[in-house]
Amino acid sequence: MTLLKLDIYAVRNIQKESIIPASAINFIYGENASGKSALIEAIYILGRAKSFRSATIKPVINFAQQYLIVSAQTSQANGTTFHLGIQLDGKSFCCRIDQQSTQKRSVLAYILPLQLIHPKSYELLDAGAQLRREFLDWGVFNDDANFLFAWRNFKKALSQRNSLLKTRELKQLNVWDKELVYYGTIVNNYRQHYLQKFKPVFIDIVSKFLSIGGIDLKLISGWDIVKEFQQVLTSDLDKDFRYGFTHSGPHRADFQLLVNNRLARDFVSRGQLKLLVMSLKLAQVQLLANEHSNMGCILIDDFAAELDVTNRAKLLHYLSALGCQVFITATEMADFGDLSQITNFKMFHVEHGTIKQV
Repeated sequence: MTLLKLDIYAVRNIQKESIIPASAINFIYGENASGKSALIEAIYILGRAKSFRSATIKPVINFAQQYLIVSAQTSQANGTTFHLGIQLDGKSFCCRIDQQSTQKRSVLAYILPLQLIHPKSYELLDAGAQLRREFLDWGVFNDDANFLFAWRNFKKALSQRNSLLKTRELKQLNVWDKELVYYGTIVNNYRQHYLQKFKPVFIDIVSKFLSIGGIDLKLISGWDIVKEFQQVLTSDLDKDFRYGFTHSGPHRADFQLLVNNRLARDFVSRGQLKLLVMSLKLAQVQLLANEHSNMGCILIDDFAAELDVTNRAKLLHYLSALGCQVFITATEMADFGDLSQITNFKMFHVEHGTIKQV
């Protein structure tokens, strides 16, 4: 996937701008609050229909406008082109793909797979399980089109079961237990299969940035897999009724990144943790390219804050060889380092929300 043209309207301090990015690496620099992160945010909104900088979309909309619009012409690996557009006003969601309206955000995500690296990325390994679960499911979602159907049916069964637990209705519980077990087992199997393919790709990428051995990834399914899922639901029933929700299942899943059988976050430095998280995200893009010949788009916000000079050079070398489209921001042009070996790139300067190619 490549963005051929990007149009941004009313995203933070970007009033109305259009750019034609390079098919490979795009460097974006400017002072703090100039709008360079807003550019990255606009691309993210186009692919995910949400912001990574704000829990709601309202603060992202330029204060003088009622809504924001991000649109793009994209080219897929097979040569197919799509025109994508999204309009958000804080209440409604409007998306058009080749002039056809859709309410399915998943379609956007398939067409424009994005991976983001930014100053808070370390929270992937440092925070709660939900971030890691979402990260894992993004990979499975893009790896196997059948996953979404199973995941949605599992979520529906979980919601119905939790409603019955709250109202203490026993009659229909058995019906939804069967649905939960059936689809929950499928979801867990998809995750397990994906992680098995993902692990060697991840370990290979880590080796390019860190000299750390004994790295492993372990799926935590959300229940004691020594037992059948149905057996766990039965043994948890009293507790589930007491609290009004389902304690065990794929909705409680997690994965652990281990270094010599210890949690990486308890073992490595903050700088190493950032490199491990970066490697996790790069590995998802690399696996997508390996398995489906589909290049995701990589967004890197605040390049210098994430990496030292040596690792910046290593990353640029890796990205140049990978051949996917990349957008990288920094405060100064010098933060990008030596670009003499990078052949396909464009440089953009952002000032007061205005974007100009250098």
